[in-house]
Amino acid sequence: MGVGMRRSLLSLFVVALLGGCQLGPSPSQLGRVEPVAALPQAGPTVSPAESAIGAREHQRVLAQYGGVYSDPDVQRETEQIVKRLVEASDEPGRSYRVTILNSPVANAFALPGGYVYVTRGLLALADDRAEVAAVLSHEMAHVILKHAIARAQKAQTSELVERVATDVLSDSKAGQSARLNSRMTLASFSRDQEAEADRTGVQIAGRAGYDPFAASRFLDKLQRYAAFRSASGEKDDAQNFLSSHPAALERRALVVKAARQFGAPGVGEQGRIPYLKAIDGLVYGDDPSEGFVRGREFLHPRLAIGFKVPPPYRLENTREAVLAAAGRDTAMRFDGVKAADNQSPESYLASGWINGLEEGSIEPRTVNGLSAAVANAVAGDWQFRIGAIRLGRSIYRFIFAQRGSAGDIDAALSETLTSFHRLDPAEVARLRPLRIDLVITNPGDTVKSLATRMKGVERGEELFRILNGLTDDEPLGAGRMVKVISD
Repeated sequence: MGVGMRRSLLSLFVVALLGGCQLGPSPSQLGRVEPVAALPQAGPTVSPAESAIGAREHQRVLAQYGGVYSDPDVQRETEQIVKRLVEASDEPGRSYRVTILNSPVANAFALPGGYVYVTRGLLALADDRAEVAAVLSHEMAHVILKHAIARAQKAQTSELVERVATDVLSDSKAGQSARLNSRMTLASFSRDQEAEADRTGVQIAGRAGYDPFAASRFLDKLQRYAAFRSASGEKDDAQNFLSSHPAALERRALVVKAARQFGAPGVGEQGRIPYLKAIDGLVYGDDPSEGFVRGREFLHPRLAIGFKVPPPYRLENTREAVLAAAGRDTAMRFDGVKAADNQSPESYLASGWINGLEEGSIEPRTVNGLSAAVANAVAGDWQFRIGAIRLGRSIYRFIFAQRGSAGDIDAALSETLTSFHRLDPAEVARLRPLRIDLVITNPGDTVKSLATRMKGVERGEELFRILNGLTDDEPLGAGRMVKVISD
């Protein structure tokens, strides 16, 4: 969690309320960015436009996703996988620059010019080499098929259509229809690209000797993990329809069909044991420089602060702020700003950064010996309850929001403020990042017994099954190497 800039109250909640709650990147272990698969033979011609886009966006990607995650074993493992994929592709001379991003988000993507990115969050979720190969070959396919360039051109056309619809068409309904059709065309174009990359990626991974069915297996895992991470458990069908990715079932059927060209399930290498050994000790979740989420508690060792939100709020740490949600219409944002000398929390709340501040609603408080204040605000359909606490040269802000009568944000703010405290040196010393730890199961071990050994996570049994590719009723058995989360 970083110290944010002053913004309007509505803009402060764009991420929390419109973007959803998503684990954010945590920059700490910055290292060199190296090309992990740059074969010496002459490769296909890469246009100056492709190279320029990749080089320009690369630094932005690093800034957004916390920089590079440096781990020699993980880097070496990724290099070996990419090298095999490159040799099996239709362009074995192309060079790729694969960067492992220091982000707990499970994500992977590609940029023109051969820039491919995978997060440590995704590597922690993968269970074998074949699953990682499925992800990376899909992203390589985007590069080979020049999808980013084609999509940029399509987006320019879509933007022009929307501008015409806005500026020229006098009929508001006609304008809305034109804009919607333009967006649906772009979304459909993107879904077609994803389908093409799915097919090509499975072909590349299969030709490289990896289990071609790993793509469908990992799609299932991603879907389970997304459901696990969902704060509300609800889906927005309109958003899914306009998404750049096809529906999960449609995608799964496509990759299974592509995999069957190589034979029945069981063909190809999975490489589970060597992969797990390579990611042993991989950082899981938040990094120390951005603080830790431990269940409903947020702890920041560098700032030496902590607080806890009440149920049913679920915390998510991002670069700019700590977010929480309790359903679709109730949310919380926490961040910090530099305070002027001798500025009180009351004067800060009245300084003009809050839109819709209710006059006379500012009340001074004392929280664990610290000066604090609370206030109310209203903007559109949203009601806000805001708290500010002064600690040192910083003011820390809690903003609770609800639409209608979705929740009791007054009680939620009071309980959260009361929990805010300074961490003593002993507490700070005990805070360590969570990591992947390998365990060989013994006779009598169960999912429940091993899940109780997991540290700093909620719903341990469910997460344990997802991380280890176990179905809801699959038995564990003895002698199996499994991942647990430990500090």
